[in-house]
Amino acid sequence: MRKPEVFDNELQELAEFAKVISHPARLAILKYLAETKTCISGDISDKLPLSRTTVSQHLKELRDMGLIHGEIDGQKINYCLCGSTINEQLEKFDRFFNEIKSIEITCSSTIK
Repeated sequence: MRKPEVFDNELQELAEFAKVISHPARLAILKYLAETKTCISGDISDKLPLSRTTVSQHLKELRDMGLIHGEIDGQKINYCLCGSTINEQLEKFDRFFNEIKSIEITCSSTIK
């Protein structure tokens, strides 16, 4: 049973970001957009071993998280990275993991 309401907003946002980027297809889309700067949605499905419908679903997840944005150009949508959102999410991750890694705890490897 999930109870996200018992966790603070920052943890919920980190979890949502992690969920969105946890799929290799979404990472491939982000990487492709970074390499090409902008592209048309059809171009993305040509570069991945996935159907256009599946790529569209992954694009929607990335768009809903704000990691990409699209501009309608006639029948096509030109997608590009949203650098400010990506930087914001990475800064949250950095803060979270820097806090954790700064705590030195020695655990015995014999714990079963």
